[in-house]
Amino acid sequence: MTEEVRILAVTAASIGFFHTLLGPDHYLPFIMMARAGRWSNSKTAVVTVLCGIGHVLSSVLLGFAGIFLGTQLSRLEAFESARGEIAAWLLIVFGLVYLIWGVRRAILDKPHRHEHKHLGGVVHEHSHDHHDEHAHPHLEKGRPNYTPWILFVIFVLGPCEPLIPILIYPAARHDMGSVILIGSIFSVVTVGTMLAAVMLPLAGVKMVRLDGLERYSHALAGAIIMFSGLGIRFLGL
Repeated sequence: MTEEVRILAVTAASIGFFHTLLGPDHYLPFIMMARAGRWSNSKTAVVTVLCGIGHVLSSVLLGFAGIFLGTQLSRLEAFESARGEIAAWLLIVFGLVYLIWGVRRAILDKPHRHEHKHLGGVVHEHSHDHHDEHAHPHLEKGRPNYTPWILFVIFVLGPCEPLIPILIYPAARHDMGSVILIGSIFSVVTVGTMLAAVMLPLAGVKMVRLDGLERYSHALAGAIIMFSGLGIRFLGL
C-alpha cells in the first residue's frame, strides 16, 4: 500500500464519519420513525443498516461505472447533484404527507370521556383515547408497512457527495484494489456511524414521555423529516 493510498484510507474513514454526523438526515428520520411507530430495536437497526448500505452502494457503483466507462468526473458530479435534489424533495414530500397523516390521526385520537352506571345508581366517568390500541394503524387488517421501503428508496437516491470526486477517482489512479479498499472503508464507517447515531439517542428518546402530546408523535416525526429534507435542499446539510 502506497503512502497516498494510506492517506486516502484515513480520509475515507474521516469523511464517512463526519459526513454522517453533520447530516441529520442520516439519523433523525430513523429515530423519529422508530419512536412514533414504536419499532423494536432490532427493526430499527435493520432498517437503518439497509438504508445506509443502499445510500453508499449507489454512489460506489456509480463511481465504478464512471471509471470503467471513462466518464468525466464533472458529468458524474452533475448526476450526483441531480440525484441529491430528487432525494431532498422526496424527503420533504414524505415528511409533509406523514405530518398531515399524523395530525389527522391525532385529531381522531382526541381523548374523550365515557360514562358508566353501576348497580345502586353509582355513576362514574373516565377519560379515554385509542392511542395505544391503534399504535400501528398502517399495519391493521394485514396491510404492509411501507414506511421503511420509502426511506430505503429515498436513501438509495441520496448521493454520498464526497465519495466519487475525493476518494473513488483519486484511488483509481493506482489500481482497482485501491478503489475497492477506499470504497469499503467509506461504506463501513458511514453505515456504522449511522447505526450508532440512531441507536444511542433512540434509547433516551424512547424514555421520554409526551403524556397528552403522545398522540402527536407521528405528526412530530413527519415535521422533523420534512425539515431534514428542507435542510438538505436549502441549507446544503
